[in-house]
Amino acid sequence: MADVPYKRVLLKLSGEALMGGTDFGISTDVLNYVANEVKQVIELGIEVGLVIGAGNIFRGVAGASKGMDRSTADNMGMLATVINSLAMQDALERNNIVTRVMSAFPMPSVCEPYIRRRAMRHLEKGRVVVCAAGIGTPYFTTDTAAVIRALEIEADLICKATQVDGVYDKDPLLHPDAVKFDTLTYSDVLKKSLRVMDAAAISIARDNNKPIIVLNMKIPANIKKAVCGEHVGTIVQ
Repeated sequence: MADVPYKRVLLKLSGEALMGGTDFGISTDVLNYVANEVKQVIELGIEVGLVIGAGNIFRGVAGASKGMDRSTADNMGMLATVINSLAMQDALERNNIVTRVMSAFPMPSVCEPYIRRRAMRHLEKGRVVVCAAGIGTPYFTTDTAAVIRALEIEADLICKATQVDGVYDKDPLLHPDAVKFDTLTYSDVLKKSLRVMDAAAISIARDNNKPIIVLNMKIPANIKKAVCGEHVGTIVQ
C-alpha cells in the first residue's frame, strides 16, 4: 500500500454530476471518467465506498414542492439512486474493479441488501461498495445518507465531488467575486448556511468528528490528490 493518510474513504457524487452536458439521465462518458478516477484511488490500496444522488432522474424534494406526498416522492428518489448505482457498478466493472451495489431497499434480483458488516467485508476484500437507496427512510437526503454510511463503514474521510473547486461564500458560477474557503469548521457551515451538505448531514459529521473534503471532480486526479493528503478544495473539520 502507498503511504497515504487514509485507509478507507467514502465518495459522495450528486446525480446531476452524471448528466454530463445533457439535461437529464446518465452520461456514459461521465461514468467512465468517474470509474477511472476511482480506479486511481483503488490502486493506492485505499478502500472506497460510494453514495450517489438522484437529481439527474428524480429529486424527492422537488416532487414534494409540486404537491406530491413527501414520503412517496422521497421513495421515488431513493429508487432512482439504485439506477445510478447500477450504472456506476457497470462502469467500474468494465474497468476491472469488482463492485457491489448494496441497497437500503431489499431488491435481491438486482443488488444486495445493505448490511453493515457485509459491506465492511467487501471493502476489506478490495471491492468498491456503492450504497444505494439512501438510508431507506424518507425525509433524509443522500448527503445525510453519505455521512451515516461513512460512519457505519468507519471511513476515515468523506469526499464530496462537485462541479466547483471547493466551498464559496456564494455561488461562484453566478458571482465572479465569490470568495473560496480553504478550511471551515462544521459550525461555520451551519452558521453561514453554506451549501456544502444539508444541515442534518453536517450536524451528524460534527457530532462524530468526520472530516469532509469538497472538491471539483472535473479536475483529473483531484480525488487521488485529496486522499493522498494534498490540499485540494475545501476541508470541513
